[in-house]
Amino acid sequence: MEERSTTAALARIPAGRPLEYRLRFSRPRSIVSLAMGAVAWEIVGRAAAFRFLPPFSRVLRAAGELIAGGEIVPPLLASLLSLLVGYGSAVLFGVAVGLLMARCRTIEFLLAPYLNAFLATPKLALVPVLYALLGLSRFIQVLVIFLSAFFVIALNTMRGIQTVDPVYVEMARAFGAGERQLFRTVLLPGSLPLTAAGLRLGIGHAFRGMVNAEMLVALFGLGAMLRSYGGRFEVEKVFAILLVIVGLALICMSLLRLIERRTAGWGETSHE
Repeated sequence: MEERSTTAALARIPAGRPLEYRLRFSRPRSIVSLAMGAVAWEIVGRAAAFRFLPPFSRVLRAAGELIAGGEIVPPLLASLLSLLVGYGSAVLFGVAVGLLMARCRTIEFLLAPYLNAFLATPKLALVPVLYALLGLSRFIQVLVIFLSAFFVIALNTMRGIQTVDPVYVEMARAFGAGERQLFRTVLLPGSLPLTAAGLRLGIGHAFRGMVNAEMLVALFGLGAMLRSYGGRFEVEKVFAILLVIVGLALICMSLLRLIERRTAGWGETSHE
């Protein structure tokens, strides 16, 4: 009975300024912008006739050949599996560590300098070290993806929770909210804008880490295909694979935007 009364009281706490955040993303404008970029690429590629910049139509044809021939599907699935494991682990641990640092000054004092230092460290420089420690394996790729996304997610989650108005935290405490209720009804909704920004930045870093690790140490995957075709100077296929990677990254970011809009709406309605 006391649990229900506390939850009902917390529901009357205002959402706070962060929950008023709304990401304005116009899908038609984005499509028009991408189409204009493709047209410009086609014109420049045909007019300049550079060997290293094939026209967009030839890149599309090369991508279609790779897909139709089934050559790109197995490496794509292998890369996506590594991305899922690495990025999923980064989200899980990043949000948890960010929450701990935001709620405990001692943990923030101990961990924040290291997280900021590793955030600024090029993850590509860690690949030879990991290779020397772990040998040649897919685990290196997963670990590089994890390290590429973890730090930005953890720091953004910490900053997001710290931006929640302390007045709402004190009100929740006054109503008898425990740490779990406080996180669910006040901290999580209020920190959504910065946390979601960290997730979007993290997926971009994760894609970059995936490609870098595969190009250096992997024998299989999209990065390994880039290394192979690049070594043979097959520029059209290199751009075709890059086009696939960029397309996947845009799809993932669009999904994160959709989740952000849904959860932001939930956070606002949960306080009404």
